[in-house]
Amino acid sequence: MREMVVVGAVRTPFGKFGGLLRDFSAVDLGTRAVKSVMEKIDLDPREVDELFMGVAVLSGTASVPARQILFTAGLPPETPSLTIDRACCSSMTAAALAMRNIAAGDIDCAIAAGMEAMSQTPLVARNVRWGVRLGGVLLEEPLFMRNPIADIPIAVGVGDVSIEYGFGREAQDEWALQSHQRYFRAFETGKFADEIQPVEIPAKKGPAIVMDRDESPRADTSLEKLSLLTPVYGGKTVTAGNAPGLNDGASALALMSREKQEAMGLEALATVVSHANMAGDPLSSPYMPALSMVKALDKAGVALKELKRIEINEAFAATPLVSMKVLSDGDDRFMEHLRSITNINGGAVAIGHPTGASGARLMMTLIYELRRIGGGYGAAAICGGYGQSDAVIVKVD
Repeated sequence: MREMVVVGAVRTPFGKFGGLLRDFSAVDLGTRAVKSVMEKIDLDPREVDELFMGVAVLSGTASVPARQILFTAGLPPETPSLTIDRACCSSMTAAALAMRNIAAGDIDCAIAAGMEAMSQTPLVARNVRWGVRLGGVLLEEPLFMRNPIADIPIAVGVGDVSIEYGFGREAQDEWALQSHQRYFRAFETGKFADEIQPVEIPAKKGPAIVMDRDESPRADTSLEKLSLLTPVYGGKTVTAGNAPGLNDGASALALMSREKQEAMGLEALATVVSHANMAGDPLSSPYMPALSMVKALDKAGVALKELKRIEINEAFAATPLVSMKVLSDGDDRFMEHLRSITNINGGAVAIGHPTGASGARLMMTLIYELRRIGGGYGAAAICGGYGQSDAVIVKVD
């Protein structure tokens, strides 16, 4: 089976809801990420055999967003493209689909990307199309994150599961605070410079605003402030402080077969050794990243203890906590080790979680960190879509 390597990885800064990126559509943001990753490695768009785009909130993108981006990013019209909606897993799934096609010999080069413009998600007025004779028009909020299978808000279900695993409100707040603290330490030392491509935002007056950092991290976060927040939707533990906000952003990976990368003389940032996805109970999301990671490790023939770094998406602060507990299998000492190597530059609670873009963001953050520490194996995992998850194992030489 042919190897797949990552030769380019960039993202936009992630904006907060209604923030600096609110006037950019998901297609705008996805276009910027795809163009930027090609420009960064001087890749001719004609070399790209297929484009995979992940997006979770399709209501704000119109039809076939991957095909739209193919044109706006300057790829040839003959290039096949695919839009993927696997909720938060979408852009990691995009990379996995590229990996399958490269391994099979069907293609040699792909771009796997993801995008989300949650600020542009329209409100829904279901009863307007056929006319309203009496009464008002009801506007529905599609960003109200409810699990339609379990018929409860997602945050409530996550909070209940986290308590079952021994992580209450205080533990989740502590992890959330650490996420912000780790982010600022990383940002101040330039760790995000490799992955973030600044975005110029036109101003009504004067020069354009250059956005070169994520908008959600808060330097003034404290346990005291977090403790004052009320749990959302009547739940027990999850608050606006220990979960990410609604965010805007895009990320993109340039992927090639080893043969193509060597023939073009490009540097391989990392090898994607394996991928695995899993699904379970609709309330299983807090621990599903652990299960998909174990499956990916088994496929790669790599032991958990061999991992130098881990990225677990902070869909909620509870998610990495519960997943690490499952991975540690009751070994408190190993649990502390996992804490020391997981999300060491902060996670989505601080960085933000533009759902369709997060899977690829985890992969690039992991790869660049492994390169800084001298290489080795790493794992990235993400939950999404009512009990689904994806994980990848990468190796940096």
